[in-house]
Amino acid sequence: MVDTVSSAAANPDTEQPWAELGLKADEYARIREILGRRPTSCELAMYSVMWSEHCSYKSSKVHLAKFAEVGKDTPRGPLLAGIGEQAGVVDIGGDWAVTFKIESHNHPSYVEPYQGAATGVGGIVRDILAMGARPIGVMDPLRFGPLDAPDTARVLPGIVAGVGGYGNCLGLPNIGGEVVFDPTYYGNPLVNALCVGVLKHDDLHLAFARGTGNKVILYGAATGGDGIGGASILASETFDADGPAKRPSVQVGDPFMEKLLIECTLELFAEELISGIQDLGAAGLSCATSELASAGDGGMHVTLDLVPLRDSTLAPEEILMSESQERMMAVVEPQHVDRFMEICAKWDVLATVVGEVTDGDRLIIEWRGEVVVDVDPATVAHEGPVYDRPYHRPVWLDELNANSANALPRPFEGAELGATLLRLVGSPNLCDKSWITDQYDRYVRGNSVLAQPEDSGMLRIDEETGLGVALATDCNARFAYLNPYLGAQLALCEAYRNVATSGADPVAITDCLNFGNPEDPEVMWQFSEAILGLVDGCKALGTPVTGGNVSFYNQTGEANILPTPVVGVLGVIDDVADRTPMGFAFEGDAVFVIGETREDLSGSAWADVMHQHLGGMPPVPDFDHEQRLGRVLVAAAKRHLLSSAHDLADGGLSQALVESCLRKNLGVSLTLPEGDWCVQLFSETPGRVLVSLRASSVAEFSALCAEQGLPLTRLGEVTGNADLEVHGAFTLTLAEIRSHWAAPLPAAMGH
Repeated sequence: MVDTVSSAAANPDTEQPWAELGLKADEYARIREILGRRPTSCELAMYSVMWSEHCSYKSSKVHLAKFAEVGKDTPRGPLLAGIGEQAGVVDIGGDWAVTFKIESHNHPSYVEPYQGAATGVGGIVRDILAMGARPIGVMDPLRFGPLDAPDTARVLPGIVAGVGGYGNCLGLPNIGGEVVFDPTYYGNPLVNALCVGVLKHDDLHLAFARGTGNKVILYGAATGGDGIGGASILASETFDADGPAKRPSVQVGDPFMEKLLIECTLELFAEELISGIQDLGAAGLSCATSELASAGDGGMHVTLDLVPLRDSTLAPEEILMSESQERMMAVVEPQHVDRFMEICAKWDVLATVVGEVTDGDRLIIEWRGEVVVDVDPATVAHEGPVYDRPYHRPVWLDELNANSANALPRPFEGAELGATLLRLVGSPNLCDKSWITDQYDRYVRGNSVLAQPEDSGMLRIDEETGLGVALATDCNARFAYLNPYLGAQLALCEAYRNVATSGADPVAITDCLNFGNPEDPEVMWQFSEAILGLVDGCKALGTPVTGGNVSFYNQTGEANILPTPVVGVLGVIDDVADRTPMGFAFEGDAVFVIGETREDLSGSAWADVMHQHLGGMPPVPDFDHEQRLGRVLVAAAKRHLLSSAHDLADGGLSQALVESCLRKNLGVSLTLPEGDWCVQLFSETPGRVLVSLRASSVAEFSALCAEQGLPLTRLGEVTGNADLEVHGAFTLTLAEIRSHWAAPLPAAMGH
C-alpha cells in the first residue's frame, strides 16, 4: 500500500525506519516538526539521503563558510561561478572559461572497486557538463593501504581499471594525479576524481528551475536498483577490516551512455533549449528535484510513474533514492520540448517529461495518482541539520611533535648515501607508477601537452593562440597528521608550485578534504585546522577556492585515516608552446636548485622508509617565497630560458634528480654544497625547484632569480653517460636506479 501524504497525516504513529536510513532521532523529530506530521516513506527517503553527511555537509558547513574570507577574485579576474554551484568557473582570457572540480568516491570504491571508481569519474564529469562545459580531461588522486597488503591487491587493480576504463571510453585524457600508500588507508582507499571542462562565457549554465509551466525532463539512462542510497548513504558509514558488503548500494556505470549524454547535452546547450539543468549524482532524483526547485522561483510537480525504469519492481522510495548513473534533469520551456526530444532521439538518449515548474513553493511528487511527497524543497536541499561538532587538539600531539626525525641516525658515507637513494626510489610511494598510468589514455583528443609523470598536466584550450591550462593535485598526509594547519598549506603550496613549474600562472583551487569520523573531536580539530590553513594560505597566494568536496567517516574499525586534504590548483598559460617539462633534456646543460635547503626531515619519505618514523613538525611554508618562485618560473618559461624544471617534494633532491634523469635517460654529475649531505639529498624543505638550462641562458636566469630574491645554487651539469654521479660520495648507473624504481608495482600486482 502506498504511503501517501493523507495517510501520513491520518496515521502519525506508524513506525518508520529512520535509523536504518542514517537519520538521528533528533533529525527525524525535526522532519516531523517541519512537515507538521510524520513524513511519508517517500519523504523520509528524500530527507535521509539529502540530509546525509555526503549531501548536506552538516558536520563541515560551519568550517567551510570560512572560505568566503578568501574572496572570489583570481589573479585574472573574478570567478564566473564559485562555491555553491556544481563546479567553479574561471575566466582564462578572451571569451574562454574553464570549470573544474574534485570529488570523492571513497566508500563505494572499497565496496566494489571497479564500479565505485568508474562512477566516481562519471559523476564528476557530469558536474562539469552541467555547467555548460565540454569535459576535456580528468585526474585521479588515489590512496591505498600497504602495497603488499591483501586488500590492496583486491582494490587497487579494480579501482585503476575503473578510472581508466570509464575515462578512456569517454575519450577524456587522464593527465595527472597521485598514488600514495599508507597503512591507515587499509580497508578505506581514497578515490578522488577531478574533471576540467572548457566553455565560452555565454555558455555558462546554472542549476535552477524557473518559469511556471516550464517542463521538467529527465533524460539519459533509465533508473535501476543499483546505487540505492549509494554515495549518499555509504559515505556516512564506517567499515570494519573484514571486507566489503553493501554491493547493491554501489552504482553501475555505462561510459558509452555517458558519452552520448555529453554530446546530446552540448547540442541542447548550443541550440539554447535548456533553462536550467542538474546532473543526477548522489541522492539521484531526490537531489535533482529538490535542488532545482529550491534554487528556482517557484515549485515543482513531478509524476514519478513517468520515470523510465530498468526494474519495474522498484518502489517509489527506491526510485527517489536510486543513484543510477548517466542521468540529467533539464528545465525546458514548452515551445522547446519537441526540439529537445528530437535531439535526444538523434543521440539515442531516452528523454521523458516527468513534471513541470509550478507557482508557489512546494515540491509535489505523485505516484499512481496519489501525492507521496509534499514538501518545501528548501528544507530538503538546503536547510538540513548543521552541526558545530566539538573538537579539541589531541593530547598525544605534543609528544609526537617533540619526536623529531632530525634526531634519527643518518648516513654520512658515500656508499651509504647511495644505498639510501636506491632504497627510497624502490619504496612504494616513490617508485615508478607507470603500471597504473599506462592503463589511462593520456593523449586522446590531441590537446594534452603535458601529462603524467610531469609535475602538472597541461591541456591546450585554443589551437589558434595556444592558450592552455595546467592542473596539479597534491597532499602529503604525513605532514597533515603532524600539523593539519601546516599540512594543508604545504599541499596547497606544492600544487601551486607544480603548476608554476610547468610555466603556468596559478589562479584558483578546488579541494577534496578526506578525514576520519567527524564525531571524534580530534578528527574535527584536524579538519578545522586544515580549513584554517587553506583559508590563510589562499589569502596569501591570492587563489580563491572554487568548490570541492568533504569526505568524512574514512576509517577502518576505530582507526581513522591520516588527514588527507587534497588540493587541486588550476593555472593558466598564454601559450602552451612556452611550457617547461620536468626531465633533463640536453647533455651539457647546467643544473641548479632554486631555494634554500634546511634540515626538514620530519614527515619525510626518508624518515618513513629508512626508520618507519612519523614524528616532529613539518616544514613551515613561505607564501611570499612561493609567489616569487612562481613569478620566476613563469617568466623563465615565457623567455624559454629553461630546458627542464622539477619541484622538490617527496624524497627531496635525490628523488627529483632520479626522476629528471630517468625521464630521457640522461645522467647528471654534481657536487653537493658543503655540510650534511643527507640533509642536502633527502630533506623536504618546500619552495625548491631543480632546473636545467643552456650555458647561454645562465646569466639571464640568474638575474631573474636575483630580482626576486631567490637563492640559486649550481650543482653540476647534465651528462650523456647514463650515471647519477655525486662527487665525493657515489656514482649509480641509471640502469641500476631504474631497476629499483620500476620493480615494486608490477611485482606486487603479479606482473
